[in-house]
Amino acid sequence: MRVESSVAAWRGVCLICPANPGMSVIIPAFNEQAMLPRLIESVHVARGSYSGGVEIIVADNCSIDDTAQVAKSHGCRVVRVEKKSIGAARNGGAAVATGDILCFVDADSRIHPHTFNAIENAMQDGSIIAGSTSTIPERWSMGIRATYALMMAIAALTRVDTGVVFCRRTDFQEIGGFQESRLFAEDIAFQVALRRLGRRRGQHLTRLTQVKALLSTRKFDEFGEWHLFTMGWRLLVATAMKRYRSDFTDRYWYKPKR
Repeated sequence: MRVESSVAAWRGVCLICPANPGMSVIIPAFNEQAMLPRLIESVHVARGSYSGGVEIIVADNCSIDDTAQVAKSHGCRVVRVEKKSIGAARNGGAAVATGDILCFVDADSRIHPHTFNAIENAMQDGSIIAGSTSTIPERWSMGIRATYALMMAIAALTRVDTGVVFCRRTDFQEIGGFQESRLFAEDIAFQVALRRLGRRRGQHLTRLTQVKALLSTRKFDEFGEWHLFTMGWRLLVATAMKRYRSDFTDRYWYKPKR
C-alpha cells in the first residue's frame, strides 16, 4: 500500500496531540515557513468552536527553510517525508494520524471558523463518502474571476473540489491513499477514487460551500492573472501522457519558494 511506503520515509515529533482526536488535519508543506502560521492559526480558531478533538499534522516534504520549526512552535505534530511528492507528503501525514476523519488542506490556505462542525455533520450522513469545502480567492481580478468561474462549474458538475478535502480514515486506507507518482492533481485523482468507491456503496461526494477555505492567489501573483488559460494546456498534456515530472511542473509546484 502506498501509505505504508511513505511511513518508512518519515520521522516525527509530537508536541500537542489530543488524547482522542476525532479529526486529523494534515498539511503537506514544502518551504512554507511564511504561509504556514496563518493557516495553523485559522485551524486553531476552528478547533476552538468545535466540541471534538482535532490534531494538526504538518508533513514536512524536504523543506530547506524553517517550516518544521514554525510548525512545532505553533503546537503541531511534525513528520518528515523524504520522498519529494505532495502525494507522498499527504500519505506520510495520514500514516501517523489517529483521527477517524482525515482532513487535507494546503499550507497556503486558511480555513473557515466552522469547518470542523460542518465536516462532522456531513460525515454523520451515511450517504456521504467524502467531500471538500471548496475555496474562495483571497483577492479578485478579471483573470482570477474567469479561472474561479471555470473551476466552480467543473466542481458543481463533478462534486470534485478543493479547499479542505476530507474522508474517513478507513476509506482512505481502502483506496490506498494518494497516488505518489502524481506531482499535481493528486487531490483530484484521490476524490475520483473515493467517488468510485462510494458509487459501489450508494454513496456520493459532497461540497460544503458554506465553509469555504480561503485560496491563496500567489500563483496568480507569480505567473500572471490568466496563466491557467495560457499555460494550462501543458498540465492537460502532461496528465494525458502521465508525464508528471517536467521543468514546468517543477517550476510551478516544487521549486524553493521565495
